[in-house]
Amino acid sequence: MTVNDETEDIVRVHVWISGRVQGVCFRMYTCDEAMRLGLAGWVRNLPDGRVEAVFEGDRHLVDQAVAWCHHGPSHAYVTDVELVVEPHRGITGFTTRF
Repeated sequence: MTVNDETEDIVRVHVWISGRVQGVCFRMYTCDEAMRLGLAGWVRNLPDGRVEAVFEGDRHLVDQAVAWCHHGPSHAYVTDVELVVEPHRGITGFTTRF
């Protein structure tokens, strides 16, 4: 799923990534990718083994970040990416949450 059907140029998506996504630097690489794309948001590990992230910015760049989440870094094995489009909040910066 992408956010290409949105009418706004700036979007926010909330994603949950499942698979072998912890212990493979998924958070660090997600942060690097989001910063490379100029997106705002955050990423964190969840107790159930998934990674959760929020991306906010230009919809085409957010689409690129979501597409990246479908494979992640080289040692990851992604089995599912859930995505919810949310109203953008005008946040700035990208952080790793613990």
